[in-house]
Amino acid sequence: MYDIAIIGAGPAGGSAALFSARANKKTVFFDSDQGVTRRALLRNHYGIAEIGGPDLVEVGQRQAMEAGAELVRSKVVDVEKNGDTFTLKTDMGTFEARYVILATGLWADLAESIGVTTKPATEPRIKTIVEVDAQGRTNIPGIWAAGTIAGTSVHTIITAGDGARVAINLISEINGERYVDHDVLPAK
Repeated sequence: MYDIAIIGAGPAGGSAALFSARANKKTVFFDSDQGVTRRALLRNHYGIAEIGGPDLVEVGQRQAMEAGAELVRSKVVDVEKNGDTFTLKTDMGTFEARYVILATGLWADLAESIGVTTKPATEPRIKTIVEVDAQGRTNIPGIWAAGTIAGTSVHTIITAGDGARVAINLISEINGERYVDHDVLPAK
C-alpha cells in the first residue's frame, strides 16, 4: 500500500513525487510516456540556461527515485475508490494507495471516467481541466490534481512548482501540520 500515487511523471508529477518521497511518504508515480515535455527545448527555466525536455524529465524522475519514489512505466487506465483507499489499474497490475494526485498534463479522459469534475480550460490548446480547490483537492475526497490538468499554465517551470505545491499541501493534511522541505548549505 502506497501513501501517495501520482498519475503522471512529467514536471508536475515528478515534482510531486520528489516532495512526497522526501517527506517519507511511500510514493509511486506512473509514466505513460505521453508527456509533451519530451518534445520541448527549454530556455525559460530560472537557474537553467537551456535543457531539452527529455533531459528535464529524466533528471526529475531520477531525483524522485533517489528520494525513494517508485517509478512505474505504465498507463493508469482506471482508479476505483475502496473506502479510504484507491485501486489504480494498469497493464502491469493494480496498485493500492491512500491518496492520488492527478498530474496528467493535457489529458482529462481518466479524470472524467472516474468521476472527477472537469471544466473547460482557458490555456491555449488545452480543452478540459480538472476543477480543484485552492489546495489542489478535487471533488473526490483523496484525489488531488496538479499542473496543467489542474488549470496551471503549460510552462514546465510552473507545472513543476504546482506539483510541489499540491504535494506539500497533501503532505501537510496527512501530517496534521504544515510541512516544509528545505535543505541548508553546510557551514564553512
